[in-house]
Amino acid sequence: MKLQKNTRLALYSVLEFALDPARQISAAEIAVKYGVSPHHLAKVLSELARAGVVESVRGVGGGYRFAGNARRLTLMDVIGMFEELSEPDAERREPGERTPVGRALSAVLSEIDEIATATFSSITLATMLRLLERQQRDATAASRTPAGGGKDVVRRATRRG
Repeated sequence: MKLQKNTRLALYSVLEFALDPARQISAAEIAVKYGVSPHHLAKVLSELARAGVVESVRGVGGGYRFAGNARRLTLMDVIGMFEELSEPDAERREPGERTPVGRALSAVLSEIDEIATATFSSITLATMLRLLERQQRDATAASRTPAGGGKDVVRRATRRG
């Protein structure tokens, strides 16, 4: 399943907001971080606000903040706001899909889409936040490891023994 640009922007934004739900973040700040147009991102954030996932904060230092429930909101919930998830229309099918090979390939691709949908439906924002936290811890630990991947620490420990 290839996600549209708006869908990816929505996922990036929602996760940024969910990292610190009390913090207000401007569309411009997120746009700079992800290298996108603030105007384009504002449209995505507006859709998220209409859905109640984020809320708009007006005034000086305004922006958006997370308004959803990270333990209940899944990646699929966000994806579903921006992707057309309905079954393909019979009249929109390609001519090759009516052949035995086309039907077999279509069945496999359909199963892959079902697996992707089930996977996205099972991953909550809270799960993603734990993953982000773990990756941050791992990156911090790796940056503290001496050159050589910690071999110096092992050598020093074995010399003492």
